Amino acid sequence: MLHQTCDLGPIKAVTAQIAPTSTGCEAEFRLDGAIGGVKVPTHAASERMDNLWKTTCFEIFWQPIGGTYYREFNLSPSSRWACYDFDAFRENSRDAPVDAIAIACSYSDTELVLKASIASELPDPAQVALNAIVEHHNGALQYWALAFPPGKPEFHSEACRQIIVER
Repeated sequence: MLHQTCDLGPIKAVTAQIAPTSTGCEAEFRLDGAIGGVKVPTHAASERMDNLWKTTCFEIFWQPIGGTYYREFNLSPSSRWACYDFDAFRENSRDAPVDAIAIACSYSDTELVLKASIASELPDPAQVALNAIVEHHNGALQYWALAFPPGKPEFHSEACRQIIVER
């Protein structure tokens, strides 16, 4: 769903899916709409980088059921990525260990698809959030999630973690 404070803009729908693997997970995100109206980061070397969320980016939040600890993945269409661990809501942020992240992104006039294969130790079972940040060429941002808490868009909220993943 699009956050209630955001204008619809060029993207009409976002879909996402995730599947656990023996070494982590695989995810796919899809933007549908006028992709030409969206800032898509240019392809770059796959490397860890901060602040990817300031433009078009996809996120996964992975939290063990009943726990306060969670892991955040940021996945850019550029193929850059970030991964952070938190002890509780926005507490004690630090780089998380990752064995490998492979990102493939393709797009046309009407659709952008990002696929990610993540090798990283992940708790099982888990509550998972799949989110998207979409930057328009005019600088406006759209925030998409499975659900939002009341108020401003807050992807770190447990309210966004609406999928249960079990191996």
